[in-house]
Amino acid sequence: MPEAFFPERIVVTGGCGFVGSNFVRWVVREHPEVGVTVLDKLTYVGNRENIADLLGRRVELLVGDICDEELLDRVIPCHDAVVHFVAESHNDRSIADPDPFVQTNAVGTYRLLEACRRHDVRLHHVSTDEVYGDLALDDPARITEESPYRPSSPYASTKASSDMLVRAWSRTYGLRATISNCSNNYGPYQHVEKFILRQVTNVLCGRRPRLYGDGRNVRDWIHVDDHSSAVWEILTRGRLGETYLIGANGERDNVTVLRDILRAMGRPEDDFDWVRDRPGHDRRYAIDASKLRRELGWEPRHADFAKGLAATIEWYRRNEAWWRPAKEATEARYAELGL
Repeated sequence: MPEAFFPERIVVTGGCGFVGSNFVRWVVREHPEVGVTVLDKLTYVGNRENIADLLGRRVELLVGDICDEELLDRVIPCHDAVVHFVAESHNDRSIADPDPFVQTNAVGTYRLLEACRRHDVRLHHVSTDEVYGDLALDDPARITEESPYRPSSPYASTKASSDMLVRAWSRTYGLRATISNCSNNYGPYQHVEKFILRQVTNVLCGRRPRLYGDGRNVRDWIHVDDHSSAVWEILTRGRLGETYLIGANGERDNVTVLRDILRAMGRPEDDFDWVRDRPGHDRRYAIDASKLRRELGWEPRHADFAKGLAATIEWYRRNEAWWRPAKEATEARYAELGL
């Protein structure tokens, strides 16, 4: 195993988004000695309120774009590592308009890699299992680090390109870098356009939830805190140049998850509407995280999906003021798309 790496100050790109802000909170809670600089453009998914209570407690927020080379050259040299969460990540949006996904996910990652190379700063790149494409519903296999890339959507393809850039900069230039590809996250501070939170907030608003296609699409769910702990383990103890898959053996099809939500919220389990499927909708994701468990000894703490889901629903009940402003605009956009 490589010598452990203990950063004193890190940059977290996209640290006002869902997964990024939860990672910042996890670091502040678990490693309060580490200083964190959040670099976020504050687009529609980047919410300053996600970390507002942490600012000043070894956490600083810089509003800016990872495509801004001058900004990166001011920020990166003062830190020991960068944890790169920034991404345009919503499939429906990528299908309607791929351009922001190319700019942020591909070009933005390139700019960040070059800045880290110029200043010899370590990088951990956070990616998605969607770069591997989908598996058949009856396929017993799971995705591993050796699986071929077969992205289906503009979102997944731009994330695949960013992964390939990180691998090339690691091999060609010797950049100290690691990559993780994680399964679907859920938990607090997630934007209401995402599957679980759209359903939960629909129920809280008195709307009937809506389900794509036949509802049999399978996703591999992991609590966002478990994702955070895995990223930290990879950043500090992972082998340079390596990719690690992050998952918690949480496979469930969408109709089962929706019915779980409805039951947990006291609604009949069939109280939803079917809508037409998303173009190119992947059928099944399933992560084999045995490399992460074997090499770094990582284990999820939130393996009970029902308990994690109940806690997530309760958080959204108690924090309506946080999600309500985005809800109407999100549903209006879905209505335009007929979804």
